[in-house]
Amino acid sequence: MTYKPKSEFLHVMQSRGFLQDCTDLEGLDERLLKGVLPAYIGFDATADSLHVGSLIQIMMLRWLQKTGHKPVTLMGGGTTKIGDPSGKDESRQMITAEKIAQNVGGIFKVFEKYLTFGDGPTDAVQPNNAEWLDKLNYIEFLRDIGPHFTINRMLTFESVKQRLDREQPLTFLEFNYMLLQSYDFMELNKRYGVGLQMGGSDQWGNIVNGVDLTRRISQTQVFGLTTPLLTKADGSKMGKSAAGAIWLNEDKLSSYEFWQFWRNTLDADVGKFLRLFTEIDLDECDRLGALEGSEINEAKTVLANAATTLAHGAEAAKAAEATAREVFEKGGVGDDLPTVVLDANDVGDGISIVQLFVKSGLSGSGKDAKRLISDGGAKLDDVAVTDAGTMISADQLRGAIKLSAGKKRHALAKIL
Repeated sequence: MTYKPKSEFLHVMQSRGFLQDCTDLEGLDERLLKGVLPAYIGFDATADSLHVGSLIQIMMLRWLQKTGHKPVTLMGGGTTKIGDPSGKDESRQMITAEKIAQNVGGIFKVFEKYLTFGDGPTDAVQPNNAEWLDKLNYIEFLRDIGPHFTINRMLTFESVKQRLDREQPLTFLEFNYMLLQSYDFMELNKRYGVGLQMGGSDQWGNIVNGVDLTRRISQTQVFGLTTPLLTKADGSKMGKSAAGAIWLNEDKLSSYEFWQFWRNTLDADVGKFLRLFTEIDLDECDRLGALEGSEINEAKTVLANAATTLAHGAEAAKAAEATAREVFEKGGVGDDLPTVVLDANDVGDGISIVQLFVKSGLSGSGKDAKRLISDGGAKLDDVAVTDAGTMISADQLRGAIKLSAGKKRHALAKIL
């Protein structure tokens, strides 16, 4: 029989589909009922934004705060210098300290849309593990922390096994990552009273190590909880689209493109995504997710509006929906379409249609653009493009032109 949590937070996690594994579900439930519990998720600063692939974790932190607990958004300023091997086939490229600091600033802009930060008991905080990891004396660290880890056990974790099974290199630097993540949990427990680490199911091994290390050294009971790894109904990875990553910061992806990503959700995913990525009542999520035929488009619009409101605000969601209706229902251009602005000097006498599709982000490369044209999916001002050698003059671009890739992806191009 499935355990039915008494605490509001775990009830939400279970009923909305966030819960995969927990180190001690009943024990965590009891702790949550006793008062405010600080809980953390770690995010490495490998880019200056997070994308939709991280949104399930962000929503967990948002629900944590909404149910009376304290979110801790740990920035991996220290661990980013090493690289997490979990789910990776190759070693991560090294990033400079300056770039990491810049990325941390960009990521904070994401969190402040979803969480309330401050000094109150349930206000979110954003520590950076560079605060303690950068100061570690390596010999002391090995002496104090190393004895609690065995190579035998470390070799059993999926993140390590996958690399070794594929005969891909796993550097000693990366091998240290799980020790450092475990140390983070113990340090956050000492500094902030953090009693719970959350993450995707690929982090289970790292989380269990942190729970175990904190128990051994600090004699403190802490907990770990993971979410299912999320893929779309067609098996593709969440957070990616044909044009690239679905970023959460508007300076990297327009609110219209963000809205359109959700509007293009596969029918089979609508109910699940409503439960995970919106705060809409569960009964309504179920009703909308069960719609069929043309009616499912109503549910997709509700999903797009709710997800975009959380990420970019209600006005941005409203404008995106209005633009979509203008583009799709009336055949117009729409005021909110993503726009690529070209320099007149770069255009000169003209620019190829292939280059325009690449610059607009509708195609990932010239090869992709040519394939789109040959497959009949490219349009210029709603007229099919049949020749990949088509040139667009500077005069045409002065008035702005509309580019379309298939029926659902559009952009404007114009000269500055």
